[in-house]
Amino acid sequence: QLQASGGGLVQAGDSLRLSCEASGRAFSTSAKGWFRQTPGKEREFVAGISWTGSYSVYAPSVKGRFTISRDNAKNTMYLQMNNLKPEDTAVYYCAAFAERHYTPTRYDAAEDYRYWGQGTLVTVSS
Repeated sequence: QLQASGGGLVQAGDSLRLSCEASGRAFSTSAKGWFRQTPGKEREFVAGISWTGSYSVYAPSVKGRFTISRDNAKNTMYLQMNNLKPEDTAVYYCAAFAERHYTPTRYDAAEDYRYWGQGTLVTVSS
């Protein structure tokens, strides 16, 4: 089970840190990612991280502003979001691959992820 938290209402230029806490399974050895979704649109890839945390990848729209990280000892993944923009407004979801000790060939396809958190809403006002 994945539990996302940390969303809220902020102003443009502010920062937020999202957390994704895992429980009930050894998610510490699974690659993970963050996606976001706005009404009427497909779920959009934001960032992905390998199970060791040594590799990360970002969508062009957030690269340089967002940082994905993980603490496997705490079974928790994070998304540090800086310099937020109104277009970052969305429900953010964390997700994990089913395979353990597995290096994905891609991180940006939602259909590749097996487990999903419930989402946390981020609203950025201008």
